[in-house]
Parts: sequence; structure tokens; C-alpha cells
Amino acid sequence: MGSRSATVSVPTSAVVTGAARGIGRAVAERLVATGHRVVVTDVDAAAVAATASEIGATGVVQDVRDPAAHREVAAAASGLAPLGVWVNNAGVGFDGDLVDLSDDQVRGLVEINVLGVLWGMRTALDAFEATGRGGQVVNVASLSGLGPVPGLSVYAATKAAVVSITSSTALEAPSGVGVHAVLPDGVATAMVEAMADGRGRHLVQSGGRLLGTEDIADAVVGLLGSRRVLRTVPAWRGGLMRGSSLAPSLAAPAMALFEKQGRRRTAPGSTPR
Repeated sequence: MGSRSATVSVPTSAVVTGAARGIGRAVAERLVATGHRVVVTDVDAAAVAATASEIGATGVVQDVRDPAAHREVAAAASGLAPLGVWVNNAGVGFDGDLVDLSDDQVRGLVEINVLGVLWGMRTALDAFEATGRGGQVVNVASLSGLGPVPGLSVYAATKAAVVSITSSTALEAPSGVGVHAVLPDGVATAMVEAMADGRGRHLVQSGGRLLGTEDIADAVVGLLGSRRVLRTVPAWRGGLMRGSSLAPSLAAPAMALFEKQGRRRTAPGSTPR
């Protein structure tokens, strides 16, 4: 990913939330490889301890819904080296139409995907100000945050909130502080694998072969130090989603087509393309 992916000359610490597995783990591995002293967090104590041991990071158990937990993580990272990178990756992806989700699922989507990111951003920005060295925040959002996604309406709403707060805070941030978001299409993770065989899953997989977690890790690391605020992966799907948001009342035929493509690609015996 060019010079921005080069090993850092002066060690700084980096935090990656929700990093016991999936995208978070891939990002953490990349940051370790580029010379950062990495703190990986997760609500799953055993999994985060195993991941930290395997990739050479420090593991901290964290519930991102708790603002105090973010401050504790920042303190742990700052104890290793000045905090330079904070990646808000933790999230949940309960799928289903709005009326089909349980109260706990709706609350979890909002509290983890939105409040968890807000608490992380506030904590990171405070820590960067305290050191006077600047730093980089990267939020893991989703292409679903750019337009209508039936079957994932609440999830998409939370990711739209992440896109919005990223764009606004990028303009609020002082010189030397970068605020970014990566917006992936479907990624081959346990979260996607656990989705029901319904409209949301079909739309997620309508773009063809799912992205790998390493693709998103590349995008996250590539944003560090750049002036770019939002990066969609892949870029062409971002254009389609933005187009559907301009005229959602006219998007139904396109959504039906995408759903049909996804249903065909997830049918038993089908070959991923």
C-alpha cells in the first residue's frame, strides 16, 4: 500500500476493537507487522487472549458499550507507547427486517455499532490531544451505510451513522489528526456466515465472491496518514450504493435484481464467483 504501510520508525501504540477474530484480527496483524505496539480488545476473554498471544499483541477484555472501558484501553495502549492509531472495528450484524428484530437485537446494533464507535472516537481524540502528537482514527463501517438495504435496515442505519460521524469529525479534528472510515462490501467472516438465508444475506453476497479480511486490513492501513476520509471496497459497489440513495423509491428493481443474484450465488451447489 505504498509508503504509508512501511514500518513505523518511532513506535506508537494502536488499538483495534473487536479484534479477536475476523476483520479486527487481520487489521491488528497488519499493524503489528508495521511496527505498532498493538492492543486488541474483545468481549470474548478467551478469544482475545489467544489472538493477542498468536499475533504478538496485548489483549484487553472490553465491552465497547461502556465508555469507561475505552478509557481503560487507551491507558493500556499509552503504557506501551504513545497512542497513534485507534481502529473502531467492533460490531454486530443482526439481520432481518425492522419488524422482525427483537428488542435486544435492535438495542445491540445501536449500542455496539454506534455508541461503541462514538465512545472510541472520543477517547482516541482526547488521547491524541493529551500527547500533542496527533493520531489516526479509522472506523469500520459498511457499504450498507450508503443506501437502502432491505433485510438489513437497522444494521444499515447504524453504519450510515458511522459514515456521518466520520465525515463530520474529520472536519472538526485538529491538524495532525486524521479521521477515516472504510466501507466494505460483504466480507468472509463468521458474522456473514451466521446470517439467515434471507434477503439481507442475498444482498450482501450479490457482488460475487466475498472480500477477504486481508483486503479490509489493507484498506485500513492504507488510510493511515492519508487525506482520504471515506474508502469503499470495492470502489465500484460504492458508486452503485450512492446512486440508490439518491432515489430510494426507484431502487426497488435494482434491489430485486441484486437479491436474485445473491440467491443464485448462495444456492446449494453453486460455485462462488
